[in-house]
This record gives sequence, C-alpha cells and structure tokens, in this order.
Amino acid sequence: MSTELAFVRTEQIPPSPPPSSAIGPKKWIKDNLFSSIPNTILTIVTIWLIYTVLMVVVPWMANGVWNTSSLTECREVLQGKTGACFSVLSERWNQILYGFKYPVDSYWRPNTALILLAFAAAPVMFFDLPRKMLIFTAIYPFLAYWLIWGGTILGPLVALLGFVAGGFAFMRLSFKSFAAGFFGAIIAAFAVWIIGGGLIPETASENSLLAAVPSRDLGGFMLNLMLGVTCVSLSLPLGIALALGRQSNMPLIKGISVVFIEFVRGVPLITLLFVASVMLAYFFPPDSTVDLFLRVVIMITMFSAAYIAEVIRGGLAALPKGQYEAADSLGLDYPQAMRLIILPQALKISIPGIVNVAVGLFKDTTLVSVISMFDLVGMIRGPILASTEWNGVYWELLGFAAFLFFVVCYGISQYSQWLERRLATDHR
Repeated sequence: MSTELAFVRTEQIPPSPPPSSAIGPKKWIKDNLFSSIPNTILTIVTIWLIYTVLMVVVPWMANGVWNTSSLTECREVLQGKTGACFSVLSERWNQILYGFKYPVDSYWRPNTALILLAFAAAPVMFFDLPRKMLIFTAIYPFLAYWLIWGGTILGPLVALLGFVAGGFAFMRLSFKSFAAGFFGAIIAAFAVWIIGGGLIPETASENSLLAAVPSRDLGGFMLNLMLGVTCVSLSLPLGIALALGRQSNMPLIKGISVVFIEFVRGVPLITLLFVASVMLAYFFPPDSTVDLFLRVVIMITMFSAAYIAEVIRGGLAALPKGQYEAADSLGLDYPQAMRLIILPQALKISIPGIVNVAVGLFKDTTLVSVISMFDLVGMIRGPILASTEWNGVYWELLGFAAFLFFVVCYGISQYSQWLERRLATDHR
C-alpha cells in the first residue's frame, strides 16, 4: 500500500508582474491622452497645433544669426531665408540687462549684489539653515544699496541704525500694546534718520570707495529685479499689518486700514505710478529732493500691500475660532498670540495667494516704462528699437524679455509649491 504525502508550501508565491497594458507609458498615454473620444480628439488637435508651431519656430531659431552689427547685415547673411536676428542680443546685451547709462566698469557691483541676495534669502526661504545667517539677511539691504548706488557708506549705516532703534523701541513698548510699539518704532527710526542724516557731511560722497550712480542711470532687467525684490519684501510686512488692522477692535485703526485697502485696490497701478512721477513729490518738504526710484517703490509697495492684506485676511478668516480661544487660555497677550499661534497658520494658508500677488507684482514692474524709467521693456521700446541699426527687430527682443520673466516667475512658483508641501498647508 503506497502512502501519499501532502505538500505544504512554506513560503508565499511571489506575485506575478502586472500586464504591460496596466503599467508604463502605454498605461499613462491611454489614461491621460486617449481615455475617451473627446480626449482623443483634443489630443490629436493639440499635437497638430504643437507640430505646426514647431515647424515655424525651430527653423527660425536654427537659422538665427548672432554675429552681425545691424538688421541690414543680418538680412544679407540670411539671404531671404527664414531666421532670427539674435545679433541684437549679443550686441545690446549690456543695455538689456543694465540699461544704457550704468557705468560699464561697475557691472560687477549689481552682479555682486545679486549673488549676495541668494545668501541673504536662503535662511528665510529654507528653514534648515542656521538662524545666525539671518544677521546677514538683515544687513544685506543696506549693503546692496551701497553696492548698486555707491556713494558714501554713511547713508546706509544711518538707515541701518534707524531700523535698529525702531526695533528696540518696539520691543520695549509692545508689551503695553501693539499700537504703542508700532508708533514708537516709527518715531525712534525717524529720529535717528533725521539726526544722522544731518550729521553726514556733504562731501562724504566725493571721498567714497564706490562712485555714486544716480537712480536715473539704473535700467534694464536689473531695474525690474530691484523693484520686484524691494517691493515684495516691503509689502509683505505692511500687508500683514493692514490685515491685522482691518480686524482690529479699535475703530480708528480699523477705519484707516479699510479706507487704505479699498482705495488702493480700486485704483489701477499705472495711475499710482503717474502719481509717483508727478504728484508724490508735493507731499514731502519743499527743499527735499525725493528720488523717483523711491517714489515708485512707495507706490508699488502700497499697491501690492493692499492685495496681500486681503489674501492674509482670508487666511485669518479660515482659522477656526478655537485657535484664538486657545491663545487666550494660555494667557498670551495679543502680540504673542499673533506671533506664535495665529499668524503662522494664517500665512501657511495664504501662501498660494501671496505668491500669486508676488508674481503679478514682478510682471507689473514693466509699467514703470510709461514714466520714463528704462527697465527691460523700456529699453526695448526706447533706445534699442529707436536706433537705426535694430529698428524692426521685435520677436527676438520681446521673446528674450519673456524668457527672462518666465524663468523668474516659474522659479517663484516652484518654490511656493515646495513650501506648501513642506509646511503641509491643510488643516490636519
């Protein structure tokens, strides 16, 4: 009699690989491009449009000319073929980036300021870096001003001392009330600026290490970057203050904030720029000469701060009432509750809106060309296209300008998405 032994498997059978139609490029193409008849039609039409555009753009760029000194020579080299005249970029690159008046031998100064900007912004943008780097972040605006504008270094030092005095006054007075600390900081800062400015000798700029460059000599893409970075940096804290003021229980502060926000949001930016160019000087003392760059920064900052205030107000309104009650239960006063509990959560919620305002603001800096400031668009529309050598070159110049703005705005967008993932801007 034979004995049959049962087989008992001691380990699990490894799973079979999925069929090729369920993974890989075929699966992605089927699910995203040809999942239905309407999607299939849209995919075919889109592919045809892309092909049509590339058939025109690729030969135009491939046949581009880089080494001629005028549009006429460029057309002679092309000999009737379709091709871009990129020679205008290689011939006028310095005017496109720096303007046509900034000293050529001083290009290293804005370049150095741009490199240092990366080190100054790093501890603010990335939280894993040492907090001690914030000291350089606080010093950078004054150092960058001295590098780009030149002149005596005493002016930036007095400005730095004014901010230090304002911060010290705020810390000493804010325990009474936020308003007392805020106004005390303003008074202390202006006192230092007025007294320190009067002590700077008039001949200080003549003996400075860096030659002074007036603001009217700034131009090109450098001017757009300076306006964008400066106005975004200033409008964010001002927008936070306006958002908190709009929710304040003090009628005067709330009324001022509401009137400011609604008025600025109801006026086009180009109107404010004309006000900065023509009328804003009348609001300063008669003997003072307020620089046009400063007036433009004031108006653009006010404009963007009003929009950022509404974005942050939406973030504050999205927080549940329990967060405010939790701050009260811990015995925190108003500044502590806002700094430690309320604002961190509201700002996380508001990141997409703040970035949207920042991107729009950076693109709107091109509007300064209407008040005779030769930014990137102003240089293209003015000195470059007005010259006889390059009159008629449009696509190359405007395409390059679009590329520069796209690189900056896309970088801001990608950083904001990374920041949202890092901070997990939901309510979990």
